[in-house]
Amino acid sequence: MLKALFSLDRRRRRLVKKAPPGPLRAYLETPFISGQTPCHTLKCLALDLETTGLDPAKDAIVSFGWVLLEGQHIDLASAQHHLVRVQCTIPESSAVIHQITDDEAAAGKALDEILPRLLSLLAGRVLIAHYAHIELSFVQAACRQLYGGEFITPVIDTQYIALRQLQRQNHVPQPGTTRLGSLRQRYNLPRYTAHNALTDALAAAELYLAQLAECGDSRHVPLKQLWLPV
Repeated sequence: MLKALFSLDRRRRRLVKKAPPGPLRAYLETPFISGQTPCHTLKCLALDLETTGLDPAKDAIVSFGWVLLEGQHIDLASAQHHLVRVQCTIPESSAVIHQITDDEAAAGKALDEILPRLLSLLAGRVLIAHYAHIELSFVQAACRQLYGGEFITPVIDTQYIALRQLQRQNHVPQPGTTRLGSLRQRYNLPRYTAHNALTDALAAAELYLAQLAECGDSRHVPLKQLWLPV
């Protein structure tokens, strides 16, 4: 995993040279956190997105939610929730899930106003998400659309941590057991309403801290132990 981190930072340095001036390049110019960094000192950003579907090639982000972590503390004052002004009609199938209507989205902010804020805050931090594939693929698509460049970031995926733990115990995950709500219940964390980007970002942040506590003394748990290979 440490090798993967070195590889990711090499990719970051290569992408800096290709990225045009702007928010993405400024983000990529900040070195990634070392894999040897103890988790109790990590600077992280927990992120969740709500979207019109699951395919970043044809679907759109409708909301961002994020909150910062400083070591083992969640900075609630940093929490932000942004609706995105999308250019398409929100499908009924997705509106039923995230409860964001076309009228609400029409009053949202432009993607090119929100994404620079996210990239600026994420610089020098580790991204936390539950099933991070969604966040990574949609932010990647947004960066290609707005900046014509590639997005990469070090990631802690709370679902991946849970799956790896089950594998170590020779357990086959049952359907639904690694969902965010199911895992929070296992750790006796509060029950939140799902599919609000900010609430889910906070839920992932709290789940990460519970998983970290289960690993033992966080002073001796390096990032490379929880790192999501990419």
